[in-house]
Amino acid sequence: MMRASLAGFAVLFALQITFAQDFQKKYDLQAGGQILIRNYLGNVKVEGYAGTVIEIKAYKKGPDRDLIQISDLSADNRIELFSRFPPFYSGTSTVDFEIRVPSSIEYNFTGLSSFGGNVEVSHVIGRLRAESVRGSVEVRDVRGLVSASSISGNVSGEITQVQEPSNMTFRSISGNVEVSAPANLDALVEMSTASGMLKTDFPIDVQERRYGPGREARGRLGSGKQILWIDSQSGRVSLIQK
Repeated sequence: MMRASLAGFAVLFALQITFAQDFQKKYDLQAGGQILIRNYLGNVKVEGYAGTVIEIKAYKKGPDRDLIQISDLSADNRIELFSRFPPFYSGTSTVDFEIRVPSSIEYNFTGLSSFGGNVEVSHVIGRLRAESVRGSVEVRDVRGLVSASSISGNVSGEITQVQEPSNMTFRSISGNVEVSAPANLDALVEMSTASGMLKTDFPIDVQERRYGPGREARGRLGSGKQILWIDSQSGRVSLIQK
């Protein structure tokens, strides 16, 4: 009797997992291919792994989950997915995207975005544009051109190694921006905040703005191989050593 109950519970649990996992697909994208994920309510998480194909899953959550659709407009060497909610939707249901990409292949992450959720990217190579309107953005160990921004949320970045010439931008309109980097960071650095504190562990010049509130910091570290911008209109900005 006990074994039968446990077996039934296991089957029920498996069915629940299958039901919750509303989208699952693998893509064989060549190097340089484009990846575009647009979410309305929910998170977007991208992580590099030691594989050869791109794996994407989307999980719908909440009482109105059946009203959410996942549209796949992928074609040729491009992956394009976005969530579709009913017009003027004001409920509590969400959808979370989980994407695993080969960490050794360079891709163009044309746009990873969420209107009402967090965006997290780690251990990938290529051009990256990660954005959120009402959530945080976190970028860790990404090699290449990086643009990470939030309208109303915190932005964090982790630079793990000195890279070839590239640009990296971390920006928030209303939120804190914190970037960590190795002590041998080789970059031209520009930091600014219109309303908040500014902190740096690196030897760059920090100044009060001559006109209006805010603080700025500029300086060259090493040969200036990278260009690094860190900016917040209303929040704290930090560049710290790992």
